[in-house]
Amino acid sequence: MDFFTAMEVSASGLATQRTRMNVASSNLANVNTTAPEGEEGYRRLDVVVRSQRLAGSIAGHRAGSFDNTVRTAGVAEIVQDQQPMQMDYDPGHPDANAEGYVAYPNVNAIEEMVDMITASRAYEAGITALGTAVNMAERALGIGR
Repeated sequence: MDFFTAMEVSASGLATQRTRMNVASSNLANVNTTAPEGEEGYRRLDVVVRSQRLAGSIAGHRAGSFDNTVRTAGVAEIVQDQQPMQMDYDPGHPDANAEGYVAYPNVNAIEEMVDMITASRAYEAGITALGTAVNMAERALGIGR
């Protein structure tokens, strides 16, 4: 694995964690939103992350080498959580249905905060890995001096 491959893998992880943070932020921002009766309200979004074969690099073309097993992380899709909406009894609310229930998003603020902390820690780990790869490349260049 060359230095650029290590940087590419780290960068893919950083981009993935940034997407996870953005989605968790969106979920938190909409935790108390409602929709008028008959309309679909906000549903929690979830990021599906998959490993991807390292494309377009020398590492991905050397069959049988260790580098052939290196994979990047990527966002496969962002899906809506199909859990039921949270129904609260509040007959005075303008968006209450005929029975007096208001549909709130299926977002759990605590779960979203945990997701944000996890993504933040993974992002920090990716920054550390990227910094290490850059430091190794700089030291390798210094050998020739």
